[in-house]
Parts: sequence; structure tokens; C-alpha cells
Amino acid sequence: METIYLNTNRLNHLLALFRLSKEDLLEKLNDGLARKLEEKDVFADNIKLSLLKKVDKIFNKGLEYYIDPVDLIQSKEESIFFRKDDFNAKLSLGAKQIVNRFEEEKIAFSAISKLIDYKNKRTIRVCSLIESPISVADEVRVYLYPEFALDKRDFLKNFINKLADFNILVFEFVETHNKKEKANINGFFLTPNVIVLKRNQKALRREIFTLAHELGHYLLNEEDIDGNINNEAKVKVAESDVEKWCNNFAYYFLAGQYRNELEKISKADSSNDYQHGTIEKISVRTHLSALALYTRLLISSKISAIDYATISDSIMRGIKEAEEARAEELAREKQKALDAGHPFIASTPKPIISPLYLHTLQGALFNGFISEQDFCSKLHIPAHKLENYLV
Repeated sequence: METIYLNTNRLNHLLALFRLSKEDLLEKLNDGLARKLEEKDVFADNIKLSLLKKVDKIFNKGLEYYIDPVDLIQSKEESIFFRKDDFNAKLSLGAKQIVNRFEEEKIAFSAISKLIDYKNKRTIRVCSLIESPISVADEVRVYLYPEFALDKRDFLKNFINKLADFNILVFEFVETHNKKEKANINGFFLTPNVIVLKRNQKALRREIFTLAHELGHYLLNEEDIDGNINNEAKVKVAESDVEKWCNNFAYYFLAGQYRNELEKISKADSSNDYQHGTIEKISVRTHLSALALYTRLLISSKISAIDYATISDSIMRGIKEAEEARAEELAREKQKALDAGHPFIASTPKPIISPLYLHTLQGALFNGFISEQDFCSKLHIPAHKLENYLV
């Protein structure tokens, strides 16, 4: 059986980067195997090529990474995992894979920017935790709030485009339903200027809130990775001061003048239909979810904990029913295609591309620093659509 040289120091470096033990790696590799692998099978100067390929499915580095004889040294510039000890969530392997991928994207973007002499500098002052998130939201809203659109996807795109005007690069990643290692994160901020969002096709208001929340991290210049929770509505006594600040900032940034409408509500209960009409109006005009708005009423003691739980359960039940209805619709479409003898291919949503990223890659292509193939690969587009991205 074919074997290949392995630089075990590089494999150990990856374990440190992904915060995995040798036992964790073996557990992943042994999943589904009758004959279990041992440490000596993996951490050896020579390794079976088939096994190394299996290792790389975890780390996604490419086989050349493992056979390079040059040892690596842990560096804070390489990863947030070397810069920070704790995060807001216990990260899954899928989450670590995503974070590592965009750390590499950030480094590559920085290198390309230097090649084309693009000054990728911060243009907004660093804010402080001692500042009121309300006053900061009012300050930056003047120039960072995007053109409003009733369509949530259009608004999110406008938001990403607006941040690009101020050298804030936003990446959106799409996780397919059949991906084995799921990323249990909503988004994260990487210094100096990169925000990464998980596409939330089923709850775009949550994704919009996540972007505003991560903008708060950028303003504070505080890196973190936010777990896959409904952070637009969380009320946690134990959350950090930074998380509280960013959640409050996100609310006030998105609410704008409509926060006054919410403040006018004296109470929400069954006698006034829980202020459903007012909440719906504000939600449509701000893209804050109804749950986020009811959470604000709970914080200000304008709705009881019991009524809030009732409303929250009703909203979550509605979301679940909508998801089930969509799943049933997809099942019907699949069966219809199969009955007609056609293959069923579910459409995968395309991530929004920041103009900051696109224009930088265009500059690198026009100046000969990257090839057309590299350009298409980085944008995840087919070669025949290249011309569409050069205008």
C-alpha cells in the first residue's frame, strides 16, 4: 500500500490550531471503522496516502501542507485561536474549520491589497466599553446605516456594501444541508476589519442582527466568535460586558428612530393583543425580529416573564411550522421531478460578495497578480461567468 512522508510537527501544529488532542483526532478518523487506528498509524514519519487524505478532510490544508519539511511556529498573526483563550461558544469542528478558512482568506486578502497598493486601513475610531451603546449607535448610524429596503435580502446586501465603503470586509458563508461537520456559529469578527456571517436563509432578520452585533465588535476592536444562538433575543445575566454592549448597540443601530415607538408602549399583555400591531410595524421598518422587540419590552419590564414565554413559544412554533412546510414542499418537488424522470437538484443560495473583496480581486487580476482561474476560484464562480464580475 502506498505510503508518503509526513511532517508530524505540522500535524501537531494543526492540532494546536484546532484545539484538538491526538485522541480527538483518532476518534474522528476511527468513526465507522471496524479496525481502529492507533496513534502510531497516524503520527509516523511515513503514513498511508489514503489515511493522509482522510486526515486532510478534517483540516482542508491540501496534501502538500503535510509533506513540507519546514516546521511551523505558533503565531498570533496566524489565527484567533492563538490570540484568544476563550470564546462565547464551545465551538464544533465545523466552526473551527470555518474560522480557519476565513483566517486564511483574511491573510490572502491583506497580501493582495499590498500588491495592488490598496490602503486597507481602519477609517472609524475605536470605541470604548464605557461609552453608551446608544450614543455610539446614533453616531455611526449617520454614515454606516445602509439604504433601507423592505426586502430583507436587499437590506442585508446594502448593509454589506455600506460597510465596504469604510474598509470593513464582510464574508458570508453558506452551509449546505448535507455538510457533515456543522458550524455552530452565527458569525465572528477578526481584526483588523473582517466580519464573517453564516447565511441564515430561514431567518434573515437574525443574520442582519448578527451583522450589526459583529459591527459592534469591530467598533470596540474586540475579536470573538459568536455561537449559534438567537443572540438578537438573548437575556443572559452571565454574558460578558462586551456581548451586552454589542447586543445593545445592534438593537439601537437597527431600531433608529423606531426605538421611540417601542418606548411609547406602556405594557403588552392579552388586553391589548400584546401590542402585536405596533411590534409588526416596527419589525417591518427596522428588520428587527418580533422576538427581539418583545425581548426589549421584557428588559424594560413592559411585558411579564410569563407573557414573554407565551409569545416566544408562539413565535418559535411558527418558525418551526414554516420550516416543516418548506421541507414538505421540497419533498413534493423532488418526487415530482423523479416521477417525470428528471434529477432533482436543490438550489444552493449564493453568498453575497462584498464590493471591497470584488474590487480588490479585480485590481489583482488586471495587474497580473492573480490568474483568471484564481479569480474564479476565490469568488466560487464558473469560468464562463467571469465577464459578469469584471464590470
